[in-house]
Amino acid sequence: MDQQTRFRHLKMQVQRKLNDCLQKSEQFFDRTFAVPTVSYEVRGVKAGVAYLQKNTIKFNRTLLLENPTEFVNQVVPHELAHLIVYQLFGRVKPHGEEWQSVMTKVFQLPAETCHRFDVTSVQGKTFAYRCGCRIHRLSVRRHNKIQRERAVYLCQICQGRLVPADEICP
Repeated sequence: MDQQTRFRHLKMQVQRKLNDCLQKSEQFFDRTFAVPTVSYEVRGVKAGVAYLQKNTIKFNRTLLLENPTEFVNQVVPHELAHLIVYQLFGRVKPHGEEWQSVMTKVFQLPAETCHRFDVTSVQGKTFAYRCGCRIHRLSVRRHNKIQRERAVYLCQICQGRLVPADEICP
């Protein structure tokens, strides 16, 4: 099967999963939800993005093709859960208790906030930065923001400031 045919089949699987999850949501909450618009325009390492006010989900075509089963079973419900939560509660914490509840109680899936896909094929050039505990790989965008002194990034583990890996420690 050629890649275009495979992608067309996967898009149908995504749509079936969306419809199934929407139906579960409507039964659970005893109300209807607007059907989201779907596109496959996300690039980089993100698997999907939900645009709350537009009721739109954008997926990463490459990651879908490389990880079809996990993508359809986890990423599709994950992004839809964001839209369901927004329609029910308005703006809340992205992966807060409302979102977690939709994932676990409505979709009966683990409330995982990040995918674990190999992103080698979609990751752009990165730059090595370090903190007090490890080396981090930053995107070109983040690297340029640091270079132009428009941003400072901190390690989520040790809270140390990220500096280029080749710089001498102060």
